[in-house]
Amino acid sequence: QVQLVESGGGLVQAGGSLRLSCAVSGRTFSNNAMGWFRQAPGKEREFVAGINWSGSSTSYADSVKGRFTISRDNAKNTVFLQMNSLRPEDTAVYYCAGTGGKTLAVLTTTQRYNYWGQGTQVTVSS
Repeated sequence: QVQLVESGGGLVQAGGSLRLSCAVSGRTFSNNAMGWFRQAPGKEREFVAGINWSGSSTSYADSVKGRFTISRDNAKNTVFLQMNSLRPEDTAVYYCAGTGGKTLAVLTTTQRYNYWGQGTQVTVSS
């Protein structure tokens, strides 16, 4: 059974940093695209960052460009999201996602991902 488990969320002051991790078990995801999404109360889930299978290509939502960095360690089946210069509007539940098959490109829509973690809360205070 495939499981994606996020960790690293928490409460941080505006301007601070957090590093989220997503550990995948049950199968290897070294050939799959991975992504981070977030959902704030009353809002739809939105794309934050995505990375292709090798880590050579990444994509970011405009709202996080220059502040967030996605990376992956295929040997450890883990994806990371480094979040710097956090703002109160970054407050949300952050979800890790992976595609179901071999995917060479970076994917930015929820419909393209087959596996999801349970989410980790990130709260940024002003």
